[in-house]
Amino acid sequence: MSALPLSRVRHVAWTVLLWSGAVLYPGVVYVVLGSGSQGYPEILVCVTLTFLPAKLLTLHPLPAHAILLCTWTLGLLEVQNGGVAGLQILLTDLAVCYIAATRSQWVSIGVAVVTLTVQVLSLSAFVSITDVLLIAVVLGMAVTWLTGTMAGVRRAHALTLHEQATAQAVAAERLRIARELHDMVAHSIGIIAIQAGVGGRVIDTQPAEARNALNAIEATSRDTLSGLRRMLTALRRDDPGAAPLGPAPGLGDLARLAEAASDAGVTLDLRTEGEPRPLPPDVDLSAYRIVQEAVTNVVRHAGTDRCRVTIGYREGELAIEVEDDGDGGVVGTGYGITGMRERAALLRGEFSAGPRPEGGFRVAAVIPAPAAA
Repeated sequence: MSALPLSRVRHVAWTVLLWSGAVLYPGVVYVVLGSGSQGYPEILVCVTLTFLPAKLLTLHPLPAHAILLCTWTLGLLEVQNGGVAGLQILLTDLAVCYIAATRSQWVSIGVAVVTLTVQVLSLSAFVSITDVLLIAVVLGMAVTWLTGTMAGVRRAHALTLHEQATAQAVAAERLRIARELHDMVAHSIGIIAIQAGVGGRVIDTQPAEARNALNAIEATSRDTLSGLRRMLTALRRDDPGAAPLGPAPGLGDLARLAEAASDAGVTLDLRTEGEPRPLPPDVDLSAYRIVQEAVTNVVRHAGTDRCRVTIGYREGELAIEVEDDGDGGVVGTGYGITGMRERAALLRGEFSAGPRPEGGFRVAAVIPAPAAA
């Protein structure tokens, strides 16, 4: 059998010491107060020893409170004066406050009623009690219980807000992952499907074109698998110091996107307005994904062989425009348009998509884009 860890031994030793001191505490207080001297040193000793059950109160509130109540009731029985009665009321009221803040309402009410009953009976039996003192004791217990209850309500509310924030963060992360997967897979599968169709139609008559289609399918699938592998590695990675993953795509990869679209039969006319500048990573990635999804829709639905992509670097913002002259572009109910709109909205940008008056389809987005540091 292996030896217990040192931390476990310390925990057990501390628990034994704490409970032993708490159990002996009533007897020590009773002996000190019953020694015949009722000066401040004796009271100071008793108050100092009170730290043991006070610590136990944070771990086991109900037993610790019972020890406190029993201890100072015995002390009041032995030394019948107002100072000991004041300590009994003060310490037990503080314990009730802590229990009200950390336990259920019915438990705290029961503890408060029992404590108040013992306080009143002790004062009536061992100290001369007046109506004013009785009212003060009752009001003190009421204020103490209400203070603890309000603290408990605030703590529960803060915990609920934290749980809601955590749930929202998890939902946002799931949405982000779903959006990344959709943009990555939908684009690649669209290209592969078109290339497979082309290859199937010309494999007998134009073997070279069929071979080119197969090469494009291979390149696209390898690129997609590499992206999926990076994403899955990031999701599984627990060590923040692990080796960095491959870079996320950005507007600098539009040439490769244009090459893939060209292999699928759509020529991209890439245009840049303004002076290109480094962009924040989230803006760069979202801009690329918006262009990628818009081009994928052109390849799959527009029924045209050309597409214009315009990237405008404006003062403090980035403008994206993807236009075609086809006849298949419609605002459907799929996730493509929704994903592009969500990407723009997350960056506090504007997004629009719809048929052009002169024919074709237009996707446009304007995203706040300060220069990257």
